[in-house]
Amino acid sequence: MSTCEPDLSRIATEQRNPNSSEIDRLSTLEMLTVINSEDARVAPAVATVIPQIARAVDGIVERIGRGGRLIYIGAGTSGRLGVLDASECPPTYNTPPELVVGIIAGGDHALRHAVEHVEDSPEAGAAALKEIGLTANDTVVGIAASGRTPYVLGAIAYAREVGALTACICSSPGSVLGEAAEIPIEVPSGPEVVTGSTRMKSGTAQKLVLNMLSTGAMIRLGKTFGNLMVDVQPTNEKLRVRAVRIVSEATDLTAEEARAALEAAGGDVKAAIVSSLTGVSPETARSQLAQAGGRIRTVVEGGMA
Repeated sequence: MSTCEPDLSRIATEQRNPNSSEIDRLSTLEMLTVINSEDARVAPAVATVIPQIARAVDGIVERIGRGGRLIYIGAGTSGRLGVLDASECPPTYNTPPELVVGIIAGGDHALRHAVEHVEDSPEAGAAALKEIGLTANDTVVGIAASGRTPYVLGAIAYAREVGALTACICSSPGSVLGEAAEIPIEVPSGPEVVTGSTRMKSGTAQKLVLNMLSTGAMIRLGKTFGNLMVDVQPTNEKLRVRAVRIVSEATDLTAEEARAALEAAGGDVKAAIVSSLTGVSPETARSQLAQAGGRIRTVVEGGMA
């Protein structure tokens, strides 16, 4: 092996899985059972790193409170999953598009096409963060199943130079990326069913962690009331129906009463809830919510009403 080539034998995601070593001999039912059994190992593996995920969530919220952003960066499947999670935040939590940012090596073209060579450039990773004007108030989460992707390592190195908070998601405990990031989230998801196919268990682990990071941060930022999605914007028929249901669930109003409260609040779900629970006008509810950082519970339970 050339000294320039990575030693894949030492990378957890490149190991052969003994449970699937004869998978091509199995019936379709048996084959899928093996895949499902291996997938079932992922959630318990994620559970082992919840303390690190919690630390990252608290750091993200603190930085957003300073005007910062949450930035995901990765290559290939890892990059696509980061872009996916970021793109879901505006419709789910009414966040501005620039609050949670997903960057993939090779740009948007790489979302649908393989652009493999870019991941080998640490300079390209740093350049991508420079292009979006990275600041010390931001959080950068590098995503790389192997924990060694040069593009992501370059991004993390630059982020640390700037003073941004850095975290990583990978499936190779003790990785180079884990050592480089301040908060390493290294999920021991184990070898893949198909050796090296990290879009499988590693990708599932990344998706679970990304869900926890963004959802946890949004809950801490007051984007939910209980488990209700109270920052939803009723911009289509499905969301208008959902908004009525959310107001009804939060206030014990009938559907008709909830619809009327929403109309009085100009479609503002949070204002409709606060107004209904406290008896103040929608305008007063909006003012109180602004003072409380958008957190309904602070208004209705914190003595502001």
